[in-house]
Amino acid sequence: MDVSPLFVTTSENATFKYYSGYETLDISPSDVMSAAEYPWKQAAVVVTASGLEVDVQNSGKEAVINLLEKRISIAMKTMANNISTGIYSDGTGTSSKQITGLQAQVAKVPTSGTVGGIDRSVWTFWQNQTLQDGTMSTSTLLPKMNQLWLMCSRGNDRPDLITADDGAFAVFWGCLQAIQRITSDTDAKAGFSTLAYNTASVIYDGDSGHYDNSMYFLNTDYIYFRPHSDRNFVPLERRGAVNQDAFVVPIVFAGNLTMSNASLQGILWKA
Repeated sequence: MDVSPLFVTTSENATFKYYSGYETLDISPSDVMSAAEYPWKQAAVVVTASGLEVDVQNSGKEAVINLLEKRISIAMKTMANNISTGIYSDGTGTSSKQITGLQAQVAKVPTSGTVGGIDRSVWTFWQNQTLQDGTMSTSTLLPKMNQLWLMCSRGNDRPDLITADDGAFAVFWGCLQAIQRITSDTDAKAGFSTLAYNTASVIYDGDSGHYDNSMYFLNTDYIYFRPHSDRNFVPLERRGAVNQDAFVVPIVFAGNLTMSNASLQGILWKA
């Protein structure tokens, strides 16, 4: 079963024309829409415990901690960390059961491959923007960011989120610190509490599977993390074993990363 189709713009309406008086208008059909379909991706992490651990040793006055709640909390973090890695993946992990991540959707080489059921080698509208910075230094990064920003902008549609790994983020941070000025004797400090570029927030996400020395320029109006409402990091009911004094609690996820406009997304990367 596929995630609900996302309708995407393939081209402009070809019937536009200037006219005068009774001149006929072009009423021929203009196919400007297609649909991207993404498969459901599923994941689970399972919490196990014995009756002795939960119902005897950690119950009533003898309880030191709520063992089950603690294990579920740790499992939730495990799930979140792995889904985060999946969001940056190319979707081929675990026999292509992994999330269709940014390495596939906003690719370094976007002229081949099928994403969301659409062949990028055939449909150029489904190709994201890509730009390489050979050195990625404080002297080259900002000009390259300016160039990619313009490539990813269309009218009022502009990137609103930039993610960076530790290498790219450190260089960008260095670019800003070089022009920082102290304007108050009481507020003098080094660094910034938040980083921004034009109208986009710039976030560090270096421990999550992000490409080395890269930045994603994302327009979040057209790219979505779409978990199923009934499988959004949801603990299922406690299930007892038939022949053991033990039980399991599965925590499940179903969904995918989806996109409805590729041309407004971009990646800046160092070879």
